[in-house]
Parts: sequence; C-alpha cells; structure tokens
Amino acid sequence: MSRPDDRATTPTRRRPIPRAVAESYLSHGPSLVMLLVAGAVAFLVGVQFYVDTMPAVSTLLWPLYADSPTAIALATLSLATLLPTLNQPLASTPTNRPLAYLHTLAYVWLIKYGLWVVVALNRRVGLYIGFDADALYAYWGIIGTHLLFVALAFAILHYGRTTRGALGLSLGLLLANDIVDYGFGFYPPLRYEPGVVVPTLTVALSVGVVALAAWQFDRLGDVRTD
Repeated sequence: MSRPDDRATTPTRRRPIPRAVAESYLSHGPSLVMLLVAGAVAFLVGVQFYVDTMPAVSTLLWPLYADSPTAIALATLSLATLLPTLNQPLASTPTNRPLAYLHTLAYVWLIKYGLWVVVALNRRVGLYIGFDADALYAYWGIIGTHLLFVALAFAILHYGRTTRGALGLSLGLLLANDIVDYGFGFYPPLRYEPGVVVPTLTVALSVGVVALAAWQFDRLGDVRTD
C-alpha cells in the first residue's frame, strides 16, 4: 500500500523534481534567498561573457542575444514572486494571468537554453571536451550549470501555472529569438560555424519546450495535480 506522502517524494514524468524537494528549497527563507543571490550573480557573469564576445549588438536585441542571462533573469523574477509566501506550501502560492505568463516564459527559456548548450557543445565535442583548466570551464562547467537550468524549470511547475496565451507568446518569442540568432548572426558564441544542423535543432527545441510546458504545467483555474 502506498504511503500518503509518496506523491510528494516520488519523481514522475510531469513532475521530475518531487514536490518535497521543491518545497525544501523554495518555501524557506535562507534557501530561497540563496537561490535569488545565485541567480543575480549568474546573470551578471553571463552578461559579462556576452559583452566580451559581441559588444556591438544593439541594446534592443540584448534580451534575445544574451540567451542564458535572459533565462536566468526570468527565473530569478519567477522565484522572487515566492517571497510573500515564505514558509507556506508552494500550493498556496497566488496565481493570476501575469504570473502565469512570467512562470511560463521562465520555464521555456530555462529548458531551451539548458538543453541548447548540451546540444551545441556536443555537436563538435572535440572542440570543447577535455580535462585541462580550459575544458573544465568551457565544457564540463558550462554544461553542468546549464543542466541546473532544467532542474530549476521543473521546480517552477510546483507553483506556476500556464495559459494558452502564455504558451502562444512563449512560442512566438522563442521563434523570434531563433530568427535573430541565425537569421542575423547573433547566435551565442561558438567555436564553429553552426551550419544548418544547429539552427534546425534550435527551432525544434523551441517547439518542443512549449509542447512540454503545455503538458507539464497545470492550467490557470485548474485544481493542482501535484
């Protein structure tokens, strides 16, 4: 016979991060503040990286050019909405339409660019992999930190909701981002030319992460399923 808390502690396909794990990090002041500080620092580090690699990009295009910093900024804003309900279950977090848009955008940006880095670096893995100081950062460190994007996105599922409008906007913005990246050459810095394969996989990720969000998120107005 299943124990009453099995659903809270067992990963599922719709909730890969168990609710109890998400609660332990997101419902308590010290851990939530630590995540917010880490997000702010990671955002600044990411922006500095993009400034060093292509400083001539128009300011208006920065949210679409600086993909990972944008994902971190959206995620940090999403986490900040939990501050008013500290020490309460995530299920009690207020939900409304603007928040649904924010949480959905944070989720899709985190998943897409968490996975994009894995795809892009392993497309020409010989240019990145190794065990010297450079490779420890440029391959293992970058992939490891970006996979944390995915874990954070899955945690958002425990307090966020989505709507058809939020999903549609997310898809439109992700595809616009792809056009800016590969139509105008503002893709994230790589050690090789992306050719056709990387842009194709990137567009597939845009569609795939929105489809995943539509399946994993509860809808605004529905009873929570976790």
